[in-house]
Amino acid sequence: MSTMETEPSQPGPKTLAIRLAHEKHAQLSLIAKLKRHTITDEIREAIEAHLAANMANPELAAQAQDVLADIERDAEARREGITALFGTAQAAKESGGSARGRRSSEGSSAS
Repeated sequence: MSTMETEPSQPGPKTLAIRLAHEKHAQLSLIAKLKRHTITDEIREAIEAHLAANMANPELAAQAQDVLADIERDAEARREGITALFGTAQAAKESGGSARGRRSSEGSSAS
């Protein structure tokens, strides 16, 4: 398996497969032919319009803000947990390394 397949955050186009009812496919094909576009062009255009409409939706924007606030709360709780376990990042720097480095040096001195 290539790196691109195992890392979904890689840039580049993504391939999607969709199922359409026969009549929808026929309608889409006709529209594309009349406009001298490909079906793919028509699908991309529809997706762009859908995204633009949703980006202008204030309810969706409010939901996105709520999700961001949840992410920030979770991140802060994790920071607090790490600080409670290992001290602050500044304390780790002053002691000469990360918590991992301190643990391995403590473990080797106890032997």
